[in-house]
Amino acid sequence: MNLFDVYPLQDVTIVKAKGSYVWDDKGEQYLDLYGGHAVISIGHTHPHWVQRVEDQLEKLAFYSNSVKLPIQQELATKLGKISGKEDYQLFLCNSGAEANENALKLASFHNGRKKIIAFSKAFHGRTSLAVAVTDNKAYTAPVNETDNVTFLPFNDEAALEAEFKKHGAEISSVIIEGIQGVGGINVASDAFLKLIRALCDKHGAVYIADSVQCGYGRSGKFFSHDFAGVNADIYTMAKGMGNGFPVAGLIITPAIAAKYFQLGTTFGGNPLACAAALAVLETIEEEKLMGNAVMIGKYLRDELAKIPGIKNVRGRGLMIGFDVSEKLKDLRKNLLTEQKIFTGEAKPNVIRLLPSLGLKKRDAESLIEAIQEEVARLEETPAAAQEA
Repeated sequence: MNLFDVYPLQDVTIVKAKGSYVWDDKGEQYLDLYGGHAVISIGHTHPHWVQRVEDQLEKLAFYSNSVKLPIQQELATKLGKISGKEDYQLFLCNSGAEANENALKLASFHNGRKKIIAFSKAFHGRTSLAVAVTDNKAYTAPVNETDNVTFLPFNDEAALEAEFKKHGAEISSVIIEGIQGVGGINVASDAFLKLIRALCDKHGAVYIADSVQCGYGRSGKFFSHDFAGVNADIYTMAKGMGNGFPVAGLIITPAIAAKYFQLGTTFGGNPLACAAALAVLETIEEEKLMGNAVMIGKYLRDELAKIPGIKNVRGRGLMIGFDVSEKLKDLRKNLLTEQKIFTGEAKPNVIRLLPSLGLKKRDAESLIEAIQEEVARLEETPAAAQEA
């Protein structure tokens, strides 16, 4: 049997990882500034994370949610404290798509409505309802298509107000990433998020803050939506929540009451997942990783902006994107093959940086030096040679 071929793969086989580094099967070391799509939040195989998971594995790896699992409440208490959302409620699941799926469904249960507002270049997952609010036709099968979703331009206040004026009584929810990840590191303006909050309040809609990629301290605040100074009704989380262990969740305003059997999960909130998630929160707090994300992120954005051919450097904390000129279209490939540095991309010609929140200054400096070297090389290379 062969694997179902759904991803174009880099010709690299990773066999070991530590901190911000990974090693392939030939012993080659790579600097990892992508973290498997923003998953590695506290560093690969962080010793506290490893110990937390190992200790839990020796006690209880899994039992169903039909019994009390005290570690779930331990996680909820810690998450409330660090996120500043102590009066919210936690529902645990397995992936970002599942978190968004449940958030959209819960909003519809709450107000009995069907219409959803999403935004251009949004990515919210690949399950049925999550992909319906994802603005990429390549991901949406005919069975996912629905008339209940309206896509509006990102950060367009006039378009948002007009949609609410026209359909306000029918809108169930607005779902928005505080910083779009797959869409190319596009930052939602504070004014736009405040307007979403005001319009949802006025019309009885639910504000869903997709924090799957831009949450968990990556922006320098726990949720990137916090920069706007407003609270969402539901925050969805995954990616960096477990530092590589599959775990996700949504935290829900106390104004939305829980009812039996509306939501459910088999594997969500299992003891191993909770142990991994607790280790992440404990490390973020102990090592002051949100502050590190602010400091190192600012250094990277400032230095990237000085490099010729690199344009529109953007993002917050350690969620950074920048455009490259056509002559530098091979920069990401060369960073991997020549400099042994993993980065991410978004089409067209966007490079994304999503490293561990514990990224050290010397590693950030190594990236800048590597980019400078590759930019100089590509600027000197004739276009015909690049095409070849």
